[in-house]
Amino acid sequence: MTDKQFPIGKFTYSGLMSDSERRMAIEQISTLGERLIQLLASYNDSLMDTPYRKGGWTARQVIHHIFDSHANAYCRFKLALTEDNPTIKAYKQDAWAELPDSKLPVEISAKAIAGIHARLGYLLTSLDTSDFEKTINHPENGIMSIDKLTAMYAWHGEHHLEHIRLSLHDDMNELPD
Repeated sequence: MTDKQFPIGKFTYSGLMSDSERRMAIEQISTLGERLIQLLASYNDSLMDTPYRKGGWTARQVIHHIFDSHANAYCRFKLALTEDNPTIKAYKQDAWAELPDSKLPVEISAKAIAGIHARLGYLLTSLDTSDFEKTINHPENGIMSIDKLTAMYAWHGEHHLEHIRLSLHDDMNELPD
């Protein structure tokens, strides 16, 4: 049985990625929005309010969360590239997921995710290897390099794409407690 909380496994990072690992992560980031739009094309809006597991967010909340998270990520990457180890602001993702805009049609966030990810992918592709060592200071997670952020946001996108697939394909009666 699939672990519905971490269907692709938990995020791991063991240090600077190889060039091929980094290219793969950037490709995942670059194409996330378009892959999300393709996934959503065959589903009607009523399925968006299905949680991927009992106690989990709905597909709608996950999609809007990806936008919230990755819009913050885009700013974090740019801050890391333009400032010396800036301290970034954390946010309360669960509270953001309850705000009124989390009820909007998912296409709004899916299109915005596609735009942000096209830009972020282009930016990451243009960086020199040394740029991936630049850092931010996250108040909860400590010092994080652009390399680690790249790996983490590639994983984060894939992680939530799988949550969306689960919520759109599972029978609620089969979800574990």
